[in-house]
Amino acid sequence: MEWSTACPDWAERLKTGRSIIPPPIFPEQAEQALAVFKELKIVDAPGSPTFGESCAPWVFDLVASIFGAYDAESGRRLITEWFVCIPKKNSKSTLAAGIMMTAMILNWRMSAEYAILAPTIEVANNSFAPSRDMVKHEPELDDLFQVQTHIKTITHRTSGATLKVVAADSNTVGGKKSVGTLVDEVWLFGKQPNAENMLREAIGGLASRPEGFVIYLTTQSDDPPAGVFKQKLQYARDVRDGKVLDKCFVPVIFEHPPEMVARKEHLLAENLAMVNPNLGFSVDEAFLKREFAKAKTESEESFRGFLAKHANVEIGLALRSDRWAGADFWESAARAPRISLEQLIERSEVIDVGIDGGGLDDLLGLAVIGRERETRRWLLWTHAWAHPSVFERRKEIASRLHDFEKEGDLTVVAQIGDDVTDVADIVASIERAGLLDRVGADPAGIGGVLDALVEAEVPQDKVIGISQGWKLSGAIKTAERKLAEGVLIHGGQTLMAWCVGNARIVPVGNAVNITKQASGTGKIDPLMATFDAISLMALNPESLAGINDFFENPIIV
Repeated sequence: MEWSTACPDWAERLKTGRSIIPPPIFPEQAEQALAVFKELKIVDAPGSPTFGESCAPWVFDLVASIFGAYDAESGRRLITEWFVCIPKKNSKSTLAAGIMMTAMILNWRMSAEYAILAPTIEVANNSFAPSRDMVKHEPELDDLFQVQTHIKTITHRTSGATLKVVAADSNTVGGKKSVGTLVDEVWLFGKQPNAENMLREAIGGLASRPEGFVIYLTTQSDDPPAGVFKQKLQYARDVRDGKVLDKCFVPVIFEHPPEMVARKEHLLAENLAMVNPNLGFSVDEAFLKREFAKAKTESEESFRGFLAKHANVEIGLALRSDRWAGADFWESAARAPRISLEQLIERSEVIDVGIDGGGLDDLLGLAVIGRERETRRWLLWTHAWAHPSVFERRKEIASRLHDFEKEGDLTVVAQIGDDVTDVADIVASIERAGLLDRVGADPAGIGGVLDALVEAEVPQDKVIGISQGWKLSGAIKTAERKLAEGVLIHGGQTLMAWCVGNARIVPVGNAVNITKQASGTGKIDPLMATFDAISLMALNPESLAGINDFFENPIIV
C-alpha cells in the first residue's frame, strides 16, 4: 500500500484550521477504535463527559491515525511511531490515558504489556489518575479491569494484559516487551544524560510485537531543546517537511510557520489559537489571553517561558533576569550562518584569538575574531574541547554537550593536552595565513597554552595574558555595543547561544563582571574566550591582508 506521513503544506493547514494528521490507512479499524475511545469518560471534567462529547476534532484524527494503521489481516501495524508536540493544557495526559485504555480494550494478545513512561512521579500521576477514573466510574470497565493504585497498574482480568504507568529509569524499563508505549513529556527526558539508551530499551519490544506502537507526547521545552528531545523534534520536523522519508513515523507539531516567526507574528495574542488545537475545549481562551498579557508585562524571561509552554515557541537562548546585556542582541547577530573557520580567514584582513578554560571539569574555549575586509565587521567563530571526565563530573549538562559534539562545535579528547595541541594547530594555521595579530588568554592558565603555541611555531611575543575579573569589563561592554550595532556577527552556533544564556552579570562597583562561579553548572568558557579576543580586536589592529596569500592545507576542526 502507498501512503505518506509527510505534511509539507502543514503551515497553510494550520492557518486555515485544517488537520495536519494523516488519515487512517484502514478506516474500518479506525472507526472501531473511535467507537471505544469516544465512550471513555473524562471524569475530572465538569459533568464527566465522554471523549466523544467533549473533544476537539484533532483528537479523533490522532486516534484514527494510530489505530487505523493496524492491518487486521496480517496482525501488523504499518505505522509504529507518533510524535505529538502540543502546548500546555491541551489535554495531553488525559489523551494519553484514553489512547492507552482504548489499546487495552482492543488488545488480543494474552499477557500483553502496555506502558506510559513519565520522567517523574508527578508526571506519571497525571496520566494514571484519568486512566484509573475511566475504569472506576464505568461499571462495565470496572468489571473488566483490576486497578492497583499502589503500583499504578491496570490489569485486564481475562487476558492478563497490563497497563503500567511508571516514572522511567534504566531499572524500570529494562527488558520490557511492551506492545504499546506512550512516552509523556519527552522534553524532560531531554535533560537526562542516559535518556536515549533508556528509551531505546523501553521500546525494544516492538521487535517481537508487530502490532506494537510508541507515541511520544510533549510540550515545548522551557530551555533550549536538548538531548533526546532535540533529536526527536528535529527528526519529526524533517519527516513532516519531506526531508526524511519515513512512512512509519507520524509527526504532529503545532507550531507557528517559520515565516510568521521571522515577522514576529508568533508574538501576537491573536495567533495563539493556531497552535492550541483544544482552544475552547480544555484551553480557556480568556485565561490564555490574560496570562499572555501578564507575561508580556513582567519580563522577557517570563514572556519566553509563556510562549514555550502555551504557544510551542522553541527557546533558542535562555534569558534570565540577571543576564548579560549582550544576550538580548545575540540571536539577531547570527548573520553569518554556520560560518567556518576557513571562510572567516578568507574574508578577514586581520584576526585576533582568545583562549579560556581547560580544566578537567571545564571546557577549553577558543574564539577567533576576524575583521572583515571592506565592511570591517567582526566575524566570530568558536570551538570548544572537553575531556570525558566532564560528562561524569557534570552529568546535568552531559546531554547538551553531546548535542554540541554531534553538531561539530565540541571536540571530546581522550587525553588532556590534545585539546591544547588542537588549539595551537589552529592558531598556527592563522599565523601561516599572515593574518594573526595576537592571542589572548587568561594569565592563570597561559603556561600550557604558551608551550603548545611555541611548539607550533607561533611567535611567543604574539601571546599575551588578558586580565580577568572586573578588568574584563571593557571587553564585555564593547561586545554589547558591537552586537547592538550589528558590527559583531556570528554563525548562530547553539554552543555559543547556550554559553551566552549561562552568563550572569555580577556588579563590581561601576564595572560589570561575568564569572564562572555565578554561572553555576552552565559553562561559559567559549564566551570568556570571545571577550579575550574582543579585548585585542578593540585596539584596532593594523590590517595584515595581503602579506601572505591564503595558506594551503589549513587545519580546520
